[in-house]
Amino acid sequence: MTTAEEIVEPSTAEPRPRRVRGLLGWVAVAALVLVVAWVGLQVTANPPSATRSLDPEGRNGVGALALAEILRDQGVDVQVFRSRTDARAAIDDDTTLVMTNPYTLSDEALAELMSPADRIVFLSTGSHLLGELGMGDYAPGNLDSVDADCAAREFADVGSIRPDRLLEPAEGVMACFGDDDGAAVLIDDTDGAHTTVVDGTTLFSNAYLAEDGNAALALALLGQTERVVWYVPTLADTDIEAQSPDTLGDLTPGWVTPAILLLIAAGIAAALWRGQRFGPLVAETLPVTVRASETMHGRARLTAKAGDAAHAARVLREGSQRRLARRLGLTARATSDEVADAASDRLGIPRGTLQSVLAGPLPLDDPGLIEFARALADLEAAVEKTLRTRRSDE
Repeated sequence: MTTAEEIVEPSTAEPRPRRVRGLLGWVAVAALVLVVAWVGLQVTANPPSATRSLDPEGRNGVGALALAEILRDQGVDVQVFRSRTDARAAIDDDTTLVMTNPYTLSDEALAELMSPADRIVFLSTGSHLLGELGMGDYAPGNLDSVDADCAAREFADVGSIRPDRLLEPAEGVMACFGDDDGAAVLIDDTDGAHTTVVDGTTLFSNAYLAEDGNAALALALLGQTERVVWYVPTLADTDIEAQSPDTLGDLTPGWVTPAILLLIAAGIAAALWRGQRFGPLVAETLPVTVRASETMHGRARLTAKAGDAAHAARVLREGSQRRLARRLGLTARATSDEVADAASDRLGIPRGTLQSVLAGPLPLDDPGLIEFARALADLEAAVEKTLRTRRSDE
């Protein structure tokens, strides 16, 4: 006895990899949208810090809030100013003026800010600032770990540091924490003010202040007076007027524009003059007529030269199919099977007999092409003969 499980046929459902791939694509798109949305929320919730490098109020890794708090713990009054006018007014005899590279100030504004200060410390510098102060320039190379090795007494207990960049001292400038190639700290006492320059962008930042002797060096530089006036250069306090770059019109001589306009006018006039010289275009029929038979023979020669028997057989079968469909009263869109069935009915032979001729494989060599052409010609002749017989009988 045959059970129900034995007569159940296996499933013929085919897997649909396209649907799976499409689903995976939509999942990837959704994941990308979620990631972008999450990043946007993070940026909105935690906007980039507006504080700059070595800002005494900056809490991020490049800020200097830790240094300012250490100075306050040591009893130093740290006052932060973002206006050079207010900073200059706050300077007295027992004050250290501290700032990073004041790239937002002109040389005149910087000199005015420094004039009342007896002790000045630049926590970062640049080539222009070093040249303006006359204290030296940047030096190539670097040092792993160095001690003060200079006559400055405030650096006696600092220990060793790892300077980021070295400075080459000018004549008469004291160099500390370095060697003959360069030093990390430059000190100048020649102009009546004690001016110190150090590239401490990394040394005095919140992220690296606790390493080596960085904190001790900062206290030695900034903790020699009871008050510290810390000026933070900003673009809002700049005295440098923005100058727009020269445009192409500013750099072009005055005679260029009229000359260009004159050339444009001359070109337009020449186009109008030459364009109407020969009058309007006249349509003219070709003097040569190409006959359809010549086109047919040309295509036949190309096909024979290429040796493409299959293409020639396809052309022959399409032509025979069109002629047979017209003779059998079928439409021009009749398929090969429909034409073969109609021809079989007309010839009185079983259906399916002519399928190999009108819908079967095409020959691939010249002998097969010849046999195929003869079969098509015989079929057309047989159908035409039946039509003539019917007309004679009528």
